[in-house]
Amino acid sequence: MRIDRFLHCIRLLKSRTLAQSLVEEGHVRIDGKRITKTAEEVRVGSVIAFPLHDRIRILRVLSLPDRRGPATEARTHYEELGVDEPKPAT
Repeated sequence: MRIDRFLHCIRLLKSRTLAQSLVEEGHVRIDGKRITKTAEEVRVGSVIAFPLHDRIRILRVLSLPDRRGPATEARTHYEELGVDEPKPAT
């Protein structure tokens, strides 16, 4: 499944266009490798890291969604490995 479609289907981004721009700007990593093409494939077991709302989200893909369903269904497709909190300004 394409990375832009995956991020949209699991309801972390409101549109595929937002997901595409995040990828094209080079902010997304799959298994530690920076990607810039929206057609990059995501597979079960992949680890995805990307910035979202001033935090770095790190997810493991558990399954690939067939559709953009409700939030409860979307959360079953990934496991949150961590969220890097922003450092407070001093």
